[in-house]
Amino acid sequence: MTSSTHTDVVQRQFGEQASAYLSSAVHAQGSEFALLQAELAGHAEACVLDLGCGAGHVSFHIAPLVAEVVAYDLSQSMLDVVASAAAARGLANISTECGAAERLPFADATFDFVFSRYSAHHWSDLGLALREVRRVLKPGGVAAFVDVMSPGSPLLDTYLQSVEVLRDTSHVRDYSAAEWQRQVSEAGLHVRSHSRQRLRLEWQTWVERMRTPEPLRVAIRQLQQAMGEEVRQYYQIEADGSFSTDVLVMWAER
Repeated sequence: MTSSTHTDVVQRQFGEQASAYLSSAVHAQGSEFALLQAELAGHAEACVLDLGCGAGHVSFHIAPLVAEVVAYDLSQSMLDVVASAAAARGLANISTECGAAERLPFADATFDFVFSRYSAHHWSDLGLALREVRRVLKPGGVAAFVDVMSPGSPLLDTYLQSVEVLRDTSHVRDYSAAEWQRQVSEAGLHVRSHSRQRLRLEWQTWVERMRTPEPLRVAIRQLQQAMGEEVRQYYQIEADGSFSTDVLVMWAER
């Protein structure tokens, strides 16, 4: 068997599916985009880091409002999609940079804002990445993190992490609000606020987006059906495997 690092797994998973994320409704839509845009009001000269940018949806929404956006991701294939789409949309102030969240290739105090959406659950070391976020933020700079959130309950948490890694082997962890608050604070950032949203995930597109192998799809469905009523009700598991989960929106300042 050929060995590979977590970085290799992430690059393989998302490199093969980069274009699917550009058209994904889950990634292209969301009420949090309006929140990010509102935060940028009056900051036309700002420089923003879109950390773990994926197919670039955050970058596309905020680029018209600021001076510069750096779309940063571990997958060069994703960044190629971002660059192409940005050019097609006439967003010349978006540049791309490849690398890991734990090792940002930017000088201290480079960015006015750091936004990260649906990326942190892939990071191998959340604490280290958050310390890097603090380092590259200017004093008084603002960070926003949007990600699938664990409910915190051991029963609900174990189920969530299990289906996530069965569906996508690059998954590391969905953190609870308490875990986020602790890690952000320990990184030297001040938690300004956090809120919870609810996200429905349609089964077929959810597994097809990651090209989840059929045996693992079967395992997820069997796990869904085998869990107790508490789990099925909380995640609103539907007959076809579709379900709903929590999303955290957290604001922090340096």
